[in-house]
Amino acid sequence: MERFLQSPIKDLIGRFPALGTILEDYAIGCVPCSVGTCLLRDIVEIHNLSPGDEEELMGRIAAVVAPGQAVAIPRSGRDRAAGASKVSYSPPMKMLVEEHRRILRFVALIPALTAGLDVESGEGRERILDAVDFIRSYADRFHHAKEEDLLFACFDEGLEILQVMLEDHRRGRVCVQGVLDALGRRDAGEVSRNFSEYGEILTEHIRKEDEILYPWMDRNLTTRQVGELFARFGAVDETFLEAGQRYEAFVAGLEARYLDAKAEVVR
Repeated sequence: MERFLQSPIKDLIGRFPALGTILEDYAIGCVPCSVGTCLLRDIVEIHNLSPGDEEELMGRIAAVVAPGQAVAIPRSGRDRAAGASKVSYSPPMKMLVEEHRRILRFVALIPALTAGLDVESGEGRERILDAVDFIRSYADRFHHAKEEDLLFACFDEGLEILQVMLEDHRRGRVCVQGVLDALGRRDAGEVSRNFSEYGEILTEHIRKEDEILYPWMDRNLTTRQVGELFARFGAVDETFLEAGQRYEAFVAGLEARYLDAKAEVVR
């Protein structure tokens, strides 16, 4: 069993497809993961399962990969209560989660934004470029830069969980470039497809960060690191204050344009 514990989870799912279903039963989404090189041993700690769920999960996995063998369940030396239903974030993580809320508000508007997309008129093209500006300036240069330059720097950059998140960032950037390339060709279908793919990537990415990455990081950061991150995030926010207000107004304007119009149609 030990050799399986040291194996990348995606390789194991490839050899034993039933593992994907088992993991999903515990809200561990390794099947759609774009990287999938986390070791099976690390899955338990990263996802912070309760002791009971941990034992049950490993027992079910063992029955698939090593039937009939005794299993030594990996322990991470945790002395906290695991598997709590409500996540309590440290102050710097709360800041990132709040930024996620604004990004998700924008993502929720993508279907309305791309319905009957206008790539010909100046007004229609400007609306697309404004959306790209929000993604690149707020979601990426502001929010993702906080993660990549400050938060992730507190950990080993080779950690697989960080590589997964960085790959999501990269895929999102590819989609945004795809929007611009398609806009240059006046290809409304490709603009819409790239926006939609971006929304799908970010929705799942934010779920992984809010539910898995940030809680795991909070469990491993020292009190001093938390304080330093909070101060450094605050300094970044100060420099971005005016722009942050502008992007909040941008999202609120889209909501007024599309959500209020939808409510009016319903009435």
